[in-house]
Amino acid sequence: MKQVRFGSGSAPAVVAGMMRIDGRTDAQIRELYDTARASGIDFFDHADIYGGAMHVCEDRFGAALGLSAAERDEITLQTKCGIVPAEGMFDFSYAHIMRQVEGSLKALRTDRIDVLLLHRPDALVEPEEVARAFDELHASGKVRSFGVSNHTPGQIDLLKTAVTQPLVANQLQLSITHAPIIAQPIAANMAALEQSVVRDGGGIVDYCRINGITIQAWSPYQAGFFTGVFLDNPAYPELNAAIERIAAVHGVTPIGIATAWITRHPAGMQVVLGTTTPARVQEAADGADVELSRAEWYELFRAAGHTLP
Repeated sequence: MKQVRFGSGSAPAVVAGMMRIDGRTDAQIRELYDTARASGIDFFDHADIYGGAMHVCEDRFGAALGLSAAERDEITLQTKCGIVPAEGMFDFSYAHIMRQVEGSLKALRTDRIDVLLLHRPDALVEPEEVARAFDELHASGKVRSFGVSNHTPGQIDLLKTAVTQPLVANQLQLSITHAPIIAQPIAANMAALEQSVVRDGGGIVDYCRINGITIQAWSPYQAGFFTGVFLDNPAYPELNAAIERIAAVHGVTPIGIATAWITRHPAGMQVVLGTTTPARVQEAADGADVELSRAEWYELFRAAGHTLP
């Protein structure tokens, strides 16, 4: 499995996302986990809200696997906090962060979280409160590393006015078809071109590269914001034809090529899977080791409908 820079160390280029395991049996969760491990994936992504209520998927993971101390040491557990669906708000307060971490530790049946992300920006964020929570969690050993999700450069810089813990990751939506964070800078300053509109606060990919923040691409196969996958989708005939042809050249499946398009980027991104189908996990892992040529990468970019000025 291809490795990418992550904090002061490295991590696999593919992450197993646990967002949809709430309806799976213990045996199915174990199979998904075992397939990920066999594929070289030892990084598992959670959030406190996954499963329709607080800590549901985290609890299913912890209960189904019953990891031994030795097995727990072999993997990276990442979770997120900050969204409060029951109250229709976001909350980055000290009290909420501390409370949610305790809930995640209990649900996951572990004594520490390897990576904690702030889940979507809180408009009422007070950086000093976040810093206090992060410092206490790190000092106690309950959280080892910290990051954000769906944050702009300005929002990260605001946090950094008080937060001294390194921010190691930013989880952002990215797929071949949903790629404004990559496509927009290519079309910068092109008047009247929709692709030139800045939607990420300005240069988030470059910002993360400069600041040593690993981008984690979520919904890597979604056509848009949960609008369905682009793979084998009749709405994207040119793209799928190109994917299938390039997949045959490299001896992987279309899922593998959709993964390789993201992992080819020199930013060293991670692909966060949402599937609960073990075979697809293996296909994605195989794709991470494919090195697309520059010509192949740009062909897929153009076939997805993005403009090269």
